[in-house]
Amino acid sequence: METPEKADAHDARSLKGYDEGSLHAQNAQHILELKISPAEEKSLLRRIDFWIVPYSSLLYLLTEIVNPTTIQYNIALTIFFVSYIAFELPSNLVLKKLKPSRWICFIMVCWAILQISMGLVNNAKALYATRFLLGMFEAGLFPGLNFLFSTWYTRKELNVRVSIFFAGATLAGEKIVFMVPSSNLPNHARHMAGVGGKGGWAWIFILEGLLTLICALPAPWLIQDFPQYSNLLTPTEKAKWLHRLNVSQGVTNAPLPFTKKQVWRALTDWKTYVYSSMLLFAALGFTNAAASALSAAPYALGTIVTIAVGAISDRLSMRMLLSVVGYTILLCDVSPAVKFMAVFIAVVGTCPSIPTAITFVGNNCGPMYTRATVMGVFFSCGNFGGIIASNIYPIGDAPKYIRGHAISLGFSCLAIVTSAFMGFYNMQENARRDRIYGVPDLDGSDCSPVHADDPVRMKKWGLEGMSKRDIIELGDQHPAFRYKNDNSICTKDAK
Repeated sequence: METPEKADAHDARSLKGYDEGSLHAQNAQHILELKISPAEEKSLLRRIDFWIVPYSSLLYLLTEIVNPTTIQYNIALTIFFVSYIAFELPSNLVLKKLKPSRWICFIMVCWAILQISMGLVNNAKALYATRFLLGMFEAGLFPGLNFLFSTWYTRKELNVRVSIFFAGATLAGEKIVFMVPSSNLPNHARHMAGVGGKGGWAWIFILEGLLTLICALPAPWLIQDFPQYSNLLTPTEKAKWLHRLNVSQGVTNAPLPFTKKQVWRALTDWKTYVYSSMLLFAALGFTNAAASALSAAPYALGTIVTIAVGAISDRLSMRMLLSVVGYTILLCDVSPAVKFMAVFIAVVGTCPSIPTAITFVGNNCGPMYTRATVMGVFFSCGNFGGIIASNIYPIGDAPKYIRGHAISLGFSCLAIVTSAFMGFYNMQENARRDRIYGVPDLDGSDCSPVHADDPVRMKKWGLEGMSKRDIIELGDQHPAFRYKNDNSICTKDAK
């Protein structure tokens, strides 16, 4: 496996390449040569989509199928979320240091083995131990793949890809991200009770673990590494694609070597925790297994809406209003038919909002290790809702589930408030930077790492006296960077 030192050496060579011009020459003629024609852009995007999105979606689907929630042990559920939350951030940092193809394969093989082991345990303590380890290794997949997506796509393209990635699990019976899925595999496995002297619950874990193992083994060849190091593109295509990403993301996507400063900056930035609060609602939803059959139709609709909305807009707060309406109706004393309609409303409001929140964070953080840290904290905080969700819909609250619906409603309102606040803050910060420094060029050159040490631009943006690395390390704090709120309008802050 590639060592952290080699990974940092790769990043250092890439940063040095900005100076030497190996892939990003600074002369105007070469920059002109790096521009992609519409036909070539479409061809490259189609190839990248084919090699990144489908397999990533399959792997995420496996986490939802094999998430061992088929046994109603709330203690075991909570133990899983404890380790899952604790290791999301470290895993994201390791993913950046090592090759994603190797790290993703490693953690998937580990959790497949643990999943099989859960079918072999014969006491509660062993179950709890394997659950804890399972959460530790499974924690890295969803944050890691979303982080990887953010390094391959422009800010305008990211939302629809994350939406497709997320929607695969939604269509398969997933309710809300980090929540309890309903799958046919556990139902079939229960009929194997007695085979080999094991209960049906044991065969659920064994079969799901074997399925995960089979799907994980091709990961070194099917998971793409970061675009700077991937073999998916030719050197010329890679240079053009990286130039395209520079135009869109600026210095936030530059491959800087690891420094504690990048991680510490993310951990001490108040925006990290406001972003994270937007995802808390995602762990809350309908966890009652008895409602699974009725939930299939709403979540099928949720899948369609997730993908459609992902291609149109990034507006989060407006869609969450539907979720508020749905949960409010569920709290009212109305007929079952009306409540079933409310399920549709809540799902249509909730499902598209999850990938939108992920995209919102991925588009507005940098540089790379800072983004990895922010997204790790983001998903960890969101998963706190998983601990809550495993306890807010007890059977004793049936059939109205007032407590669960009320908590879900409260978190939906929180998502609206926080997303609206961050949208307003981003607009104000963009306007402040325009007012103080001026409007950046629409071609992205003012914030590109290629031109980071251009004396004219350094003077324009008040960066005199800073080294090129220090300027790139500013990430989203670079005066020429503009935060992005809405994917539906192409403006200077929505490239």
